[in-house]
Amino acid sequence: MNHNFQEKVNFIWSIADLLRGDYRQAEFQDVILPLTVLKRLDDVLEPTKEKVLKKNQELKEKGIEKKDLILTRASHYPFYNTSKFTFKSLLQDANNIAKNLRAYINGFSQNMYNILENFEFANEIKKLDEANLLYLIIQRFNDMDLHPDVVSNHEMGTVFEELIRKFSEQSNETAGEHFTPREVIRLMVRLLIAGNGSLRKKNIIKTVYDPANGTGGMLTTAKDEILSINPTAQIYLFGQELNPKTFAIAKSDILIKGEEADNIKKGNSFSEDQLAGKTFDLMLSNPPFGVEWKKVEEFVRKEAEEMGFEGRFGAGLPRISDGSLLFLQHMISKMKLVKESGSRIAIVFNGSPLFTGDAGSGESEIRKWIIENDWLEAIIGLPDQLFYNTGIYTYIWIVTNNKPKERKGRVQLIDAREYFENMRKSLGNKRHHITEKQIDAIVDIYKSFKEGDKSRIFSNEDFGYYKITVERPLQLNFQASDERIELLKEEQAFLKLTESKKKKKDEQLKETEEGKKKHGKIIKALKSIGNTLYKNKDKFEAVLDNVFMEHKIDVDKSLKKAILKALSEHDETADIICDKNGNPEPNPDLRDYENVLLNKDIYEYFKREVKPHLPDAWIDDKKTKLGYEISFTKYFYKYKPLRPLDEITGDIKTLEEDTRGLMEEVLK
Repeated sequence: MNHNFQEKVNFIWSIADLLRGDYRQAEFQDVILPLTVLKRLDDVLEPTKEKVLKKNQELKEKGIEKKDLILTRASHYPFYNTSKFTFKSLLQDANNIAKNLRAYINGFSQNMYNILENFEFANEIKKLDEANLLYLIIQRFNDMDLHPDVVSNHEMGTVFEELIRKFSEQSNETAGEHFTPREVIRLMVRLLIAGNGSLRKKNIIKTVYDPANGTGGMLTTAKDEILSINPTAQIYLFGQELNPKTFAIAKSDILIKGEEADNIKKGNSFSEDQLAGKTFDLMLSNPPFGVEWKKVEEFVRKEAEEMGFEGRFGAGLPRISDGSLLFLQHMISKMKLVKESGSRIAIVFNGSPLFTGDAGSGESEIRKWIIENDWLEAIIGLPDQLFYNTGIYTYIWIVTNNKPKERKGRVQLIDAREYFENMRKSLGNKRHHITEKQIDAIVDIYKSFKEGDKSRIFSNEDFGYYKITVERPLQLNFQASDERIELLKEEQAFLKLTESKKKKKDEQLKETEEGKKKHGKIIKALKSIGNTLYKNKDKFEAVLDNVFMEHKIDVDKSLKKAILKALSEHDETADIICDKNGNPEPNPDLRDYENVLLNKDIYEYFKREVKPHLPDAWIDDKKTKLGYEISFTKYFYKYKPLRPLDEITGDIKTLEEDTRGLMEEVLK
C-alpha cells in the first residue's frame, strides 16, 4: 500500500478519537465520512473559489437565475460552491461555526447538495456543536490537504474504503462487507480485456456496470485500466449502490473525476433496478458474500413466478441465506445481444456458488442454465487472505455470451491460489496481495488456453451429472410383542384418538374418555395375537383385521398404517412387500443416491457399480434429476504420499526424549 494513502487514513482515524465519550464507536463514521468528503470537495474547489464567487455575484447583479453551466465552467468541475466560507474560514468565527457550516453546505450546487443529503449530516452538526467538538474537528481536518495533486483519485478511493472497513470492524459490522483490493480489480479487468479484442480499437465507446458499486472503486479502477491499454477509448461508468453513505461517497467521487454522476444510482438492484432495460459492454462486481436476500424475497419471487425467463430470475432462486447468484443473473439480464458484440462479465464469489445446492435446487438450476447456454468461460481461484474483511478463498467467474470460437462449449479453470506475496503489514484480514508480475502470469495462462498444472479445460457437460435414486425392496416382519405395542403409544395417529375436536367442555371430556377406551380395546386386541413372528405382510394384516373384527374395533386407514409401522421391523429374510400392481415397494430407510456424470450411461454405471453389491436394488427413473456443480478443488487436487513409517517413528522417539528431558527439569 502507498505510504501517502496509509498516512491519510491514520490521520483521519486519529480525528475519530475526539468523538470518544460523546459518540458510540458505531456512530464515528456518521461524522468522519461526510467531513472527509466535504474536505475533499473543499480542497478540490479551493483554487477556483474566488473566481466562482466573483462570477456568481456578476450573475446576481445581472438577474441571471440559470447559473449552473457558467459556474461549473468557472469551477472547472461539474459542481461548485457559492458560499463565502471555506473549511479554513469556518475557524474564524468559533461562536457561529455550526451556523456557518450549514451555510457552507447549502452553498453547494444542487447536484452535489443532493448527494451530500444522503449522509444526513445536519443532525450531527447540532450534536457536535453542543458537545463543543465541531470547532476541534474542523480544525483537525484543516491540518490535512486532500487536493487531487496531493492525494490522487485512486488513493482517495482507497482511503474511503479503508476508513469504512475500519469503522465496520470497530462496530462488528463485518458480514457481507468485502471491499475489493485494487489488484483484484485490475486482474478482473485484464481478464475481461484479454477476451475482447475490440477494446483495443481506436476511439471505441464502451459502457461499464457494477450492480453493487460500493464507493465506486471497482468502476473507476476499471476505467483507468482500460485507458492505460487504450487511451483513445471513451468509457462510460454505470452503477447502483444500496447503502446511502457509500452511494454518496461514490457519486461525489465520480463528480470530482468529471464523470457522468447521474449514471450512479441509489437503491437495491433487485427490487429497485434504476437501470432497467439498459445493457452494458462490460460488467464487474464483488457482491456481498453469504448475505441473505429476505428483504427483497417477495419482489424477487414474484418476478420469477410471473415473468420466468422474460425476467431476471427465471432459471431458479438460490437459498435465502446467500443471494450471490442473484447478482450474476441480474448482470446476465443486462448483456448486449451477440450481434451488438455481446457482453463480458467478471464477478467475485466465495466457494459456495460453485457447488452449493443438490440436483434440482435453485443453485444447481442456475449453474445448469449458465453452462448449458455456453456463457461460463473461465473461473479463476484466488489466494486466501486477499480481502480486507474475510480470509476465505475467492473465485472470479468470467461469463460472456460471445465466446471466441476456440472456447465454445469449453470452460477453463485456473488455479491462481498460490499467486501471492505476503504483505509487510496486514490490513484487517488482508495479509496477501497479488503483484503486477503475478497478474501478468495469470492473464497469460488465461490467454494461452492450454492445459497445465494451473489450467484445466473442460467440456460444458463435464460439470453436469444425473442424480439417480437407488431403491431397495421393503422387507418387514411383524409381531404384536409388548415392546412393539409400547412403540404404538408414541404414534401420532394413535395419540390423536384422545384429542377432542368438540367446542363444549362436557363434550370434550366425553370424546376424550371414548378415545381412552378405544386405546385400551386396541391394545387388548393386539395382545391377543400373541408373540408369533410373521414374515409376510398380507398374512399379518389378515390376522389383524380378524382380531379387530372380533373385538368390534373400527380402525381407519391412517390408524392401521400407524399400527403396522409400530409392529414391524426391517428383516432381509422376510417376504418382499409389493404394491397392488405387484411391484416391490421401496424401503425409504434403505434409499440411496448416486451421481453419474452426463457423459456416462446411467444403466451401465448402475450395473457395474451398484448391482454387484446390491443385487435386489433398482433405479427409480421418475426421481432422476439433472444437476451441475464445479468441484474446483477436486480438479486441482495433488496427492501427497504419506511419510515413511520409520520417519514418523523417529519423530515420535525424538519427541519422547524431549518430553522426558523437560519432565526431569521440572522434577529437579
